[in-house]
Amino acid sequence: MERPYRVVVAKPGLDGHDRGAKVIAHALRDAGFEVIYTGLHQSPEQIVEAVVQEDADALGLSLLSGAHMSIVPQVLTLLREAGRGDVVTMVGGIIPDGDSEILLANGVARIFTPGASLTDIGSWLEQTLDASASQ
Repeated sequence: MERPYRVVVAKPGLDGHDRGAKVIAHALRDAGFEVIYTGLHQSPEQIVEAVVQEDADALGLSLLSGAHMSIVPQVLTLLREAGRGDVVTMVGGIIPDGDSEILLANGVARIFTPGASLTDIGSWLEQTLDASASQ
């Protein structure tokens, strides 16, 4: 790892299932990332504010509610408006393949569905951030 990267992990919307987000937050912390977990029921504005205030390198959004096609694009738009379009954004949860293609085309760097290896998530994020840091 080039340096300790800062990652905001957020649970947007009304989805109250945060176990997966907490597992990811702990796994990333154990892999050497500085992790800021925002907690449940975060609005897109609150999430972007946390990214800006924490000067985060990456953002992980955990969604199980089915609202990913409205919330994720809103977060991406707000990040660009805040001058933080450079933040590597990953999404985890129940995301249908057709929706994944649209989200990836609109700026999500990677989507992880249930069963993704925690090691693979951490390795992918580290490699992605190392590559962008060396550019």
